[in-house]
Amino acid sequence: MSTAGGSWMRLRGLIRKESLQVLRDPSSIAIAFVMPVVLLLLFGYGVSLDAKNIRLALVVEQPDTHTASLVGAFRSSEFFVPSFYSDIQQAEQVLSAHQVDGIVWLRKDFTSRLLGTGDAPIGVYVNGVDANQARITEGYVQGVWQLWLASYAREQGHDLPVPVALEPRVWFNAALRSRNFLVPGLIAIIMTLTGAMLTSMVVAREWERGTMEALMVTPVRIREITIGKLLPYFVLGMGGMLLSVVMARWVFDVPLRGSFWALSATSALFMLVSLGMGLLISTVARNQFVAGQIALVATFLPAFILSGFIFQISSMPAAVQFVTHIVPARYFVAILQTLFMAGDIWPVLLSNSAALLLMMVIFLGVARRKTRKRLD
Repeated sequence: MSTAGGSWMRLRGLIRKESLQVLRDPSSIAIAFVMPVVLLLLFGYGVSLDAKNIRLALVVEQPDTHTASLVGAFRSSEFFVPSFYSDIQQAEQVLSAHQVDGIVWLRKDFTSRLLGTGDAPIGVYVNGVDANQARITEGYVQGVWQLWLASYAREQGHDLPVPVALEPRVWFNAALRSRNFLVPGLIAIIMTLTGAMLTSMVVAREWERGTMEALMVTPVRIREITIGKLLPYFVLGMGGMLLSVVMARWVFDVPLRGSFWALSATSALFMLVSLGMGLLISTVARNQFVAGQIALVATFLPAFILSGFIFQISSMPAAVQFVTHIVPARYFVAILQTLFMAGDIWPVLLSNSAALLLMMVIFLGVARRKTRKRLD
């Protein structure tokens, strides 16, 4: 039998053995298919960066037709749940008790100043404990106020005197749904867990059980062991990715504007990077608990915090932004968000894919050099 034929038979046997082990291991199936469903449901339905149902206290000291019109504008807004108070002291008390998120105060001279000088400011108090929520609430109040002023000016038969006329246009996510931003990025987190954590713990389990030692004394080569270990988990991870994309598209209604084939190719590249990280961890830790802890700290947490999945990288300190360049998920999150929301923007896809390709070569290369047919 030729050397090539013997190598192919050994490799086929290793792949079959590893595939059977995956099918007989409920934890592997759960990590690949159950965990993505759970995470997507939690983040898709339970986590939202949108500010809706904001509890707003409206204080109207002198009710009349003009204040009623402005109050109606707040009541018709989809973002606010208004409650009404007759004096500012009572509204401040409920704001201090966190029963409302903000106050809009229409003083008793509101209408007289509006009809007289045209200068009728309103008082706005916002709970600043959650800074992001406070900024969003303030912006929504200003938006309702500006729309009402424009409507009032049209009713009076003149234009609203503003120095700059804004015509906002939102690209890629016109509905401003945070779900469209979160769900694609979550796919990168899921693939990181599937690739790195699953691979590192499975190989460490073989060292614990002694099956790796038995494999080392056979004629099988390190290259064949590596391919035989990685290929079944690559297929498993790509299956989890496909399930995640199906849920993103048809459960959460996230648009996929880019090519599915570009998504598949870049996902395969990132999965190889994750598998390389898992294989490298397994060469350092031959204990499942240690491998799991290293995978959690070295792969999952950086992917969750430093990839741009939730926290904007440009808002981070310069030193932290520099660190994000060694986090593979950073590049894949950029690819996913581009493919889902913008389309096939090739400069973005190719530059980030090149970074992933370099990381794949580094991780797999170092793991290959660290793995030897020795038991020490």
